[in-house]
Amino acid sequence: MNIGLYFGSFNPVHTGHLIIASYVANLKMTDQIWFVVSPQNPLKKAHSLLNEYDRLNLIHLAIDSDERFKVSDVEFKLPRPSFTIDTLTYLQEKYPKYTFTIVMGSDSFQNLPKWKNFELLVKNYHFIIYQREGFPVTDTFKAQCTFVKAPLLNISATEIRNMIKEGMSLRYVVPESVKEEIEKNGYYR
Repeated sequence: MNIGLYFGSFNPVHTGHLIIASYVANLKMTDQIWFVVSPQNPLKKAHSLLNEYDRLNLIHLAIDSDERFKVSDVEFKLPRPSFTIDTLTYLQEKYPKYTFTIVMGSDSFQNLPKWKNFELLVKNYHFIIYQREGFPVTDTFKAQCTFVKAPLLNISATEIRNMIKEGMSLRYVVPESVKEEIEKNGYYR
């Protein structure tokens, strides 16, 4: 089974994340896409980071019963900060018959040399890279890459958190179930 791993803080998950995951799933390059919720990205600051279990729940609500997707809390069980290579090592040991492919944006891919043991990542794993405006890939670092032109919604989780603080509507920006959960619990206020 080939699993596409879509890592992220998902703070919160939004329609843009789902469009990308759906597009990649529809290409049938993987059997399933796993949303891997990162408790804390080692390359980002943790301010405004919602509790990891709340973010996990929001993704469960967002994907509902779509069998193309699964939500993974694997990084919750690993030492922190979580590094992709450690997560992949753990997953390969737990699921030795699975193949793992990393799904990421061209913006994140450019930072790959800053990642722990990035040489092992590019040597041992395939990457599905969706183009992000303003972030052309000029070096693949000898990685096995497939580039896809997924439709992109030009919005970030940071912008969504700011919208919440300003009392703006989240309708159509996040799934309705996610919007309701955010409003019910007063997340990001």
